[in-house]
This record gives sequence, C-alpha cells and structure tokens, in this order.
Amino acid sequence: MTNNVTTANNGLNRNAIGLWSLVFFVLATNGPLTGLVGVAPTAILLGNGIGLPSAYLVAGGVYLLFCVGFVAMSRYIRNTGAFYAYVANGLGRPAGTAAAFLAIVAYAGLQIACYGMIGFFLAHGLGLAGLSLPWWCCSLFVVLVVQLLSTRNVAVNGKALGLFMTLEVIVISLFDLGGILHGGGPAGFSTESFTVGSFMSHGVGAVFVFVASSFMGIETTAIYSEEARNPERTVPNATYIAVILITALLVCSSWLLILSFGPSNILQQVTAHPGDVWFIAAERNVGGWLAVVMNVLLITSLFSIVLSLQNTLSRYLYALGREGVFLSHFAQLHSRHKTPWLASLILSLVHFVLLLACGLHHINPMTGLLPIGSAPAALGILSVQVLTSCAVIGYFKGNRRHTNLWQRLVAPVLAIGAMGFGVILIVMNMDLLTGGVPVLDWLIPLGLVLIALYGALVAIWLRRYRPAEYANLGQSLNNEV
Repeated sequence: MTNNVTTANNGLNRNAIGLWSLVFFVLATNGPLTGLVGVAPTAILLGNGIGLPSAYLVAGGVYLLFCVGFVAMSRYIRNTGAFYAYVANGLGRPAGTAAAFLAIVAYAGLQIACYGMIGFFLAHGLGLAGLSLPWWCCSLFVVLVVQLLSTRNVAVNGKALGLFMTLEVIVISLFDLGGILHGGGPAGFSTESFTVGSFMSHGVGAVFVFVASSFMGIETTAIYSEEARNPERTVPNATYIAVILITALLVCSSWLLILSFGPSNILQQVTAHPGDVWFIAAERNVGGWLAVVMNVLLITSLFSIVLSLQNTLSRYLYALGREGVFLSHFAQLHSRHKTPWLASLILSLVHFVLLLACGLHHINPMTGLLPIGSAPAALGILSVQVLTSCAVIGYFKGNRRHTNLWQRLVAPVLAIGAMGFGVILIVMNMDLLTGGVPVLDWLIPLGLVLIALYGALVAIWLRRYRPAEYANLGQSLNNEV
C-alpha cells in the first residue's frame, strides 16, 4: 500500500457534509433540468400526454411512501453501501449483495448514458463557437475532470454541486415565474392536466417508464451517512426535503410547459420540436437569454449527474471492498481527503475505454449509447428499491425498535405494491427505452436477473468458504440503538 492511501479501518471523512449539501447531492444525481428538458417532452409524446404532471405527482407520492420505511431504517443503519446494507440487514446477506450488484450496474449504465449526452451537447456548443470536436473527445475530457473532483474532499464536491444545483433551480423557477406572469397560456391556468381522465389516458402505463428515471438518486442521502453531520437527523430530513423539492419542480414546470402552448396544442409542439420545446417556451415567456442560459445549464446539470454518480459508485465499491465482497483494493482511501480514490480511478478508466470504443465505432450518443445505458438503470434501481422496502419489513419484524405500524409495515407494503407495478410497466414497455431493438427488450431484464443471481452466489460462496467475512456483510458502522 502506498503512502497516499489509508486502510478502510480509518474510515471516510466524518462530519464533512451538512443537511443542504446532502440535499444537493440528491438533486445532482437526479438532475431536474436534465429530466425536464431531456425527458419530459418524450414522456408527453409517448406517455399520457397532458397528464404528465399528474404522473409526476403520483410518483412523488409513491416515493414519499418509500421514504417512510427507508428513513426509519436509516436511523439504525449507517453504511455507505446504502441499499446494499439495508437489504443485507433486512432480507439476508445474499439478497444484500444481489442488490449491491444491481445498483452498481444500474448507476454505471446511467452514468455512461449521461457521459454520452454531455459529450453530445458540449460538442454542439463548441461547434456553435467555431470549434469542431467529436462528441467522444468531449466526453473523455469530462471523465478526466470528474475523476479529479471525485477524489477531492467530499465537502468540496458538495459545494460545487450546490452551486450548480442552485443555478439550476433558479433557472427552472424563472421559467415557471415567466409562465405564471403570462397567465399560463392560451387556455389560462387550465387544470385539465390534473383530472382523472387526463391521468388515465392512453399511455399511462408507458409514462412511468420515463417518470421513474426522474426520481433516481433518492438513496444518495444514505450513501453519505458515514460522512454526514448528525446523520440520525440529517439523513431523514435531507431525504424528505429532496423528494418534495424534486416533485414540486417536476409537477409545476411540466404543467407550466403544457400551459405555455395550451393543452390542445402541446402534443403538436413536442412532435415538431422535441428537443427545443422548452427553449421555445422560455424565449416566449421570459426572453431569448433564458433559453441560452438553459442550454448552458443543461451541460452543467449533466456534469453534476456524472460527478454525483461517480461519488455514489465509488462508495458502493468501497463498501463491497471493505467487506470482502469485491476486490479489497477498492477499500483504499486517500490519506488527505478520505475518499475512495482507487475505486473512482478504476471507474474512470472503464468509462474512458468504453467511451473511446463507442467513439471509434461511430456509435451515436443519443440514439445508441443513451438507451443502452438508461434502460438497465431505470429497471435496476426500481427493482432494488422494491427489495429495500421488503427489507424494511424484514428488519423491523423481529425488533420494532422506536417505530410505529405505519413506518415498519403499512407504508413499505404500499411502496412495494406501487413500485412492483412500476417494474412490470418498465419491462412491458422496455422498447421505449431501448429504441425498439428487439434483442435488448429481453436481454436487459434477463441480464439484470443474472447479475443479481451472481451477487447472491458471491455471498453464498463467502458463507461456505469465508464465514468470518460473510458475517460482516452489510454490518460495518451499523448504528444499533
């Protein structure tokens, strides 16, 4: 071991992150501007049309249900592996390692998709400035910057992401304010988007394929629990604040976008201008300068996502390395910044090679890389969240601790039902995420099942041949009270 690393026993940087830094980490992983500009038009077109704001509202309610059990368990489990540790403690160690491998693949898929997107938009922006570069060169440059920042002190990361997210929320709020000051649109402040008929219109099943991806990253608060100040209070509060903020932004902004053109005209607009509809509305309601700023902040939003995902993934690998599930070298920490530098470096190398290969083989980042990466991400994370809600019930079954029936049973059961239905909807509508490549429609779900099975088999192998390490799975820094 070299002198620039520490052992896992020295631990991550304690008391480095406050409440709002945690909230910003969630928002950064979620990327509200990316979700609105990049996903909402497609969700309107292929989903339930003007009922999209209702779908966001329903999804927000489901995630608040999920958070009830998740937050209750967070008071007793402090482990940077988050879902991995929760499932291991609630459903058993094999299920925990299965969840860990699913989460890693899902977040890695989302990150590679976002690297492709940021390379595409950055190359487009540089082209307008007279500098022509292929998208993959821009993506590779971003990988290097992300690697540099991800190994710095996590508090510095929190401040950088906080700045980006503050600007992002301000721009979204200006868009919303402009829509309000213009009286909504041709139909005024129509509430048709929130009627049962609009919500249940044709495509209501398909819309949740897109809506689910807009709430990814909720577990980010628990991932930083070992580095948070007063985690027993900070993690629960940050989780609820983040979910409420995300829901409010998605519901209000998508509704005001629909109002900008009118409920009867929005489908025509997103069909004709799927990539520019937000910028057209921004220029109409506020001014051309806001459209330009939104274009720029779309790139910073994507950068925030890839940086936050890098932090998330490196901490997952650190947790697995620390407990002997995966390569133990991933448990090495930077001596000064107390960050999992080696895990981050390996991730960056893998992404560098994959992006270089995609570029040399002329794979389109938007029609090729994006669907291939986002499909396993949406299905994988939602599946892990279902497992986590099941784990809440299992964890409190033998010891109620300081929970009530709503926290330990009712809310988790409702979340399992809603999210389980969401998993079924995503599988049934997988072609919307894969771009209609038939082989991927069944290969991605099957691949995720095999990955989960492999993770479970790793734990079973450890139980047979390394019982001491098996007994420690998911247990590091548990806060049993």
